[in-house]
Amino acid sequence: MKKLTLLFAVIVLAACAGQSAPAPAPIYDEKAVPAGPAGDMIRYGRELIVNTRAHMRGYVLANFDCAACHIAGGTKPKGGSFVGIYGQFPQWNARAKRTIALHDRLAECFLYSMNGKPPAYNSREMIALVAYIAYLSRGTQVGATPDPSVKLTKFAPPQPASAQRGSALYAQKCAACHGATGAGSAAFPPLWGPKSFNGGAGMHRLATMAAFVRYNMPENAPGSLTPQEAYDVSAFILRHARPKFEGTRPVGFPVFPAKYF
Repeated sequence: MKKLTLLFAVIVLAACAGQSAPAPAPIYDEKAVPAGPAGDMIRYGRELIVNTRAHMRGYVLANFDCAACHIAGGTKPKGGSFVGIYGQFPQWNARAKRTIALHDRLAECFLYSMNGKPPAYNSREMIALVAYIAYLSRGTQVGATPDPSVKLTKFAPPQPASAQRGSALYAQKCAACHGATGAGSAAFPPLWGPKSFNGGAGMHRLATMAAFVRYNMPENAPGSLTPQEAYDVSAFILRHARPKFEGTRPVGFPVFPAKYF
């Protein structure tokens, strides 16, 4: 009897070993988005992330879309992922020296990374962006510690970053897409110059850019650069001129009558 039980167990294990585990459901599935007005806002929010310039020309001066830093519509781990961040707000912001809402964080992206201006907090665009990020964060507990496998992880290089070494790396690994002058193209964002992010953007920090480059670039071989190479090429990129952030520029939104709310 023991032999028969053991044989049955072996057969079951062998059968299970031959079956592949079901693929996890995609974080964003167009067909799974709810119907109706709520789903319409979620879809529109994703469209704004992927094709920002086409829909928000008056709010963007940089020549790229949000998806340049938030890859695959903000669903790629360590690629500017939005997954789970909805439950992290409100949160303390060291730069602003105050507690901010998600709307404030999105406004920062328009002011710094896009070198433009934010849409009004009650605008269709801002609400759609928040709706999309909330949808990507569904199922995540409010206040939960961010998943380290999703969050962009910063690291230190073995040696100090060298822009000189980075120059050669840029020519070999980056110039084909971003151009020898860093001006980019319709498909690839400018890395410096008047149409790039300004000096206040998070990507203007060496450790942040190096982490993004390490995990996501080159586009055709992400993860192929060593930590040292990621720092070197980032140092080369950041030594170039870019727009200056104008911190005293006033930002205002349209006034609505009380009956609007």
